[in-house]
Amino acid sequence: MVDLEEGAWKIRMWKRFLGKVPRKSQKSDPDSPRNPTSSTAPLSPSSVRTNVANPAAKRASSAVFPTCVIAGIEPLLAFKDVQCSEKMNLFISKLSLCCMLFDFSDPAKNIQEKELKRATLLELLDFVSQNPPKLTENAIVATCKMCSINLFRAFPPSGRSTNSSSSENENDDEPTFDPAWPHLQIVYDFLLKVVTSSSLEAKVAKKYINHSFILRIIDLFDSEDPRERDCLKAILHRIYGKFMVHRPFIRRSISNVFCRFVFETEKHNGIAELLEIFGSVITGFALPLKEEHKLFLSRTLIPLHKPKSLGVYFQQLSYCVSQFIDKDPKLASVVISGLLKFWPITNSQKEVMFLGELEEILQVIDTAEFQKVMMPLFRRIANCIVSRHFQVAERALFLWNNDQIINLIAQNRRVILPMIFPALESNAQNHWNQAVLNLTLNVKKMLAEMDDELAVACISEFRDEEKRKNLAAEKRNQIWSHLENAARLQPVARNTPVLVMP
Repeated sequence: MVDLEEGAWKIRMWKRFLGKVPRKSQKSDPDSPRNPTSSTAPLSPSSVRTNVANPAAKRASSAVFPTCVIAGIEPLLAFKDVQCSEKMNLFISKLSLCCMLFDFSDPAKNIQEKELKRATLLELLDFVSQNPPKLTENAIVATCKMCSINLFRAFPPSGRSTNSSSSENENDDEPTFDPAWPHLQIVYDFLLKVVTSSSLEAKVAKKYINHSFILRIIDLFDSEDPRERDCLKAILHRIYGKFMVHRPFIRRSISNVFCRFVFETEKHNGIAELLEIFGSVITGFALPLKEEHKLFLSRTLIPLHKPKSLGVYFQQLSYCVSQFIDKDPKLASVVISGLLKFWPITNSQKEVMFLGELEEILQVIDTAEFQKVMMPLFRRIANCIVSRHFQVAERALFLWNNDQIINLIAQNRRVILPMIFPALESNAQNHWNQAVLNLTLNVKKMLAEMDDELAVACISEFRDEEKRKNLAAEKRNQIWSHLENAARLQPVARNTPVLVMP
């Protein structure tokens, strides 16, 4: 008795739910089970469980559920209550019903209908999780349609600060969460199960999970909700793995997102997740690397070091770059040259990150590639050593704790030491931070032990250079004094400029 009452309640709810669905105009056919006007009598509770092969039951269903939605089968039936031959039709019917959208901005609106839709989505998720039979082309079309209607949407304007000069404050703001997430999450889980299911044939599905569908998926990565971006990351990764024909397009589309972010907007919420996908993609690149992949490194990944919000995705970006170098060690010099090109001048936090990435690269670089970039590299490191920001100077001096870097310096000390010693001597004389002073003295001692004669010569050259600079400064001051005295002796006439002393 309880089951009958529950069935009647469901029918009443679906009547209200489906009353909003537009019906397609069809030719009248009184004998056809698809004719919605062939029977207008409401369903009794017992008719919900009527054998779907019965034409009378189909006509009764059509009266409540429009034929454009249910494909000729009762959508409230459970999958276990229909024959195996009808399960795919029931699957399509339930997918069509879930195309109805609700307003989640008002929690008190359509509560029962929302709960019924959620229950139907859970049924669909459970069905595809249990290794269903091979999905027909109609089922794939209905799946893509339902996912498109529920997932693909325009995001509301961001509530975060638009002050681009304060990226840290932007990152601290709370993200905006979609109130429809209880339904969206199930749809995302359903799509992931479908894509990974052995019941989905890539040869058939590629016509519907096409370039347009993939582009809309990639657009959703700009969602502020990290839960949604995690779901999208898993789905896009699986699509990339299953549909080999779409792989070049996916790489190009993600590359376009990166380029637009770097060179136009500098605003995107999903860069870290897209880089995570690429991190696993790069590991699968065949050797030798194609020119296309090398260009992606130099034209897309390296410029990603430029935006102010680097800290948000730096870990994922560093991993991608290291994967390229592991694949082809000759790319190390290309990466270092790119880092020097985009080296931050006024952002100390980014400088510290760049120095950390440099250390990882120098740990695996070979001598030949190192020699290509060692002069501009150590000129930049020398500038970092004398930085007034103690964290930058400290991080640069920490490079000498790495044995591999010390070996590279020792092999090329004739070139490197003359560039480094002036910075060390300047720090020893002038730097305000005691920790930096101590590190400077330790590095000086280490280099002196490496080649004492060269170290003495470098110190002597530094002192001579300081003397020359002091003499030049003194001579310049004398010239200015002479000009000031000569200006004072000139008579003051009309329209004559006058030197005003402080």
